[in-house]
Amino acid sequence: MLFSTRLPVSKKCWMIFSRGCVKKLADEEDISRVKIRFLLEGVGEAEGELVRFLAPRTVDTIVRKLPAEGRAALWKEEVYFEIPVKIGEEKAKPTVETGTIAFWPMGSALCVFFGDSQPYSSVNVLGKITKNLELFRQVKSGLTIKVEQIS
Repeated sequence: MLFSTRLPVSKKCWMIFSRGCVKKLADEEDISRVKIRFLLEGVGEAEGELVRFLAPRTVDTIVRKLPAEGRAALWKEEVYFEIPVKIGEEKAKPTVETGTIAFWPMGSALCVFFGDSQPYSSVNVLGKITKNLELFRQVKSGLTIKVEQIS
């Protein structure tokens, strides 16, 4: 008999039963969220997470290109830097919250909004900064920023 079913084991883990085999699936939160680190030259490290359901194609494309590095540019209370990703708008938003990580299709740039400013044009919202958001206030134009996935 061919069948497959998924049963909750806990709030975060699932067991899958298929053809008499039992497999534990990875934590669903780990699948949908990607932890990243920003290395801000001479300033420090900040952490964030990308959430796949916010812009799945954009998040997956960016994660495949990590680590990525660029030179910081500033616009109001936003730090952005070009990354080697070309992708159009995906669930794009004209406004964001403080702490948002986004991709700006017009500039092929990763953006971090550390204050109350809004994007120049619509962005694909990707996630949030989870640690040391205040460090982005110290970033100067031209500073090297590296972003990498945290294993």
